[in-house]
Amino acid sequence: MGGSEEVAQGSDGARVAVVVVGAPVGDDSAAPPPAAAAGAAPAVTPGEEAAKRESLLAAAAAAAAAAAECKQEAAAAATGLQAMAVTVARDVEAGGLDASTSGAADEKPSWFTPKRLLVMFCLINMLNYVDRGAIASNGVNGSRQSCTGGTCTSGSGIQGDFNLNNFEDGVLSSAFMVGLLIASPIFASLAKIHNPFRLIGVGLLVWTIATAGCGCSFDFWSITICRMLVGVGEASFISLAAPFIDDNAPAAQKTAWLAMFYMCIPTGIAVGYVYGGLVGNSLHWRAAFWGESILMLPFVILGFVIKPLELKGFNHSVKTKEYGEMLNPERQDETKQGASIGVDGLAETLPHKFSISSFGKKVLTEIKHFMKDMKELLQEKVYVINVLGYISYNFVIGAYSYWGPKAGQDIYNMASADIMFGGITIVCGIFGTLSGGFILDKIDSTISNAFKLLSGATFLGAIFCFGAFCFKSLYGFIPFFSVGELLVFATQAPVNYVCLHCVKPSLRPLSMAMSTVAIHIFGDVPSSPLVGLLQDKIHNWRSTALTLTSILFIAAIFWFIGIFVRSVDRFNEQSEHDVPAVERSNLRPLLDENEEARAS
Repeated sequence: MGGSEEVAQGSDGARVAVVVVGAPVGDDSAAPPPAAAAGAAPAVTPGEEAAKRESLLAAAAAAAAAAAECKQEAAAAATGLQAMAVTVARDVEAGGLDASTSGAADEKPSWFTPKRLLVMFCLINMLNYVDRGAIASNGVNGSRQSCTGGTCTSGSGIQGDFNLNNFEDGVLSSAFMVGLLIASPIFASLAKIHNPFRLIGVGLLVWTIATAGCGCSFDFWSITICRMLVGVGEASFISLAAPFIDDNAPAAQKTAWLAMFYMCIPTGIAVGYVYGGLVGNSLHWRAAFWGESILMLPFVILGFVIKPLELKGFNHSVKTKEYGEMLNPERQDETKQGASIGVDGLAETLPHKFSISSFGKKVLTEIKHFMKDMKELLQEKVYVINVLGYISYNFVIGAYSYWGPKAGQDIYNMASADIMFGGITIVCGIFGTLSGGFILDKIDSTISNAFKLLSGATFLGAIFCFGAFCFKSLYGFIPFFSVGELLVFATQAPVNYVCLHCVKPSLRPLSMAMSTVAIHIFGDVPSSPLVGLLQDKIHNWRSTALTLTSILFIAAIFWFIGIFVRSVDRFNEQSEHDVPAVERSNLRPLLDENEEARAS
């Protein structure tokens, strides 16, 4: 035959189909007869003349057949390139991503163990929230200069050094939210084309530089910009850390591991209050930010130095990058058209076309993919219902954290309302979050069971919190409110478990990012001013607190509806982004090479 197809097995496990085209080789009998010697004119008998005629006809037929084969081989070369893409795609799908989070060789880095990953991420998460607690502490935030009766007292902390009014101080405390909300979906989208583990490293580097910048700031606007960049750095970790934990946690303890991760939120804030007070009062408020930056630096170095993990649903190995373009439907059409110009022309044309890519086109392509993923995310009923309940829940919790001490002081004349509410929130936050995770694992971690736990715990917690504000005695309020917060905080791990498991693996970073954006934009950000507006209208903190607490019943209703919505745990669903150049949904139907050969 004029050509052959070989399948080579590379060292990285990728099979590549190679079409070798060669010129047909005829038999000796098919070759034209040698020229007669000069001057020789042998006699030719009729039988010999007939034999020569038959030989020439046979040679002509062989040449025609060879020409036809060459033409077929030229077309087969283009088909071979597509077959190579087919082979790579199939091998990537079957080569270890079905139940693993690793990349090309399905091997974990030497440094990796699941527990090490959990501990590392918990420490990073705690540092993020230590920063939030530190900037709110009296030692760092401080107070303005005040003058009474001709006697002036010098200010302290950020507010005193920059002479900030209460509005500017409030803007400063929430400025990080701007960067967080903008950058979260961006990092989630970048995870499709860049390794998510490296993106976490990039985010932590931004966070480290930004916190150090806070310590070097010289006025309100400089520290505000640095606080926004802190939010940008935190965005990558919030979007990508939970999917990594979900991938590597033991199957029977997934929610418990998520609970340990989210337990670091109240713990970190509490440690931040203490850390900011001690460092700010004994050294300087700037030293508190520099200390945070130094503590995060080792994790930044690890994020860039150690071999990265692959996130389930993504494969950023070299072999898929090399052949990803061939899987693009447009490139497949171009490859088919290239058969008409021959194999040599095809080899020269395809690399040239692959290199044509402007930055603008890339941006537009990423925006198109982002919008497509957002559409798919919003069409997932389970996800939407879960986030609606989460928004209602966070609306109450955000207002509690801001207005709770003032409401308690006004209703029950608490002498130290800050310590009382802070202590209840920290203790109940830790034990409630851990309890929710372990209970869901105990009753079997399914989306339906998660909704049952979410609705039940929130409903009971709302009853206890509502009843607490009905008591006129502080001794009745404290135990009821403590039980209520314990139940309410039990939702932290289950609600994030649903966000991770109701979407396909490649959408988990976007799912976590948009959940974070939604609960802040529609939850705790507007809740504090709206509750303040209500209090200005009715001038009754008890009625205001009861009205706010009743919104927890709305969250319970949303999550109760989720029990009856058809749900599928999509954790083990085959990803569409194992080949990052293009989603499988955009590919032509991949036919078996043998079927293609028979069809031709």
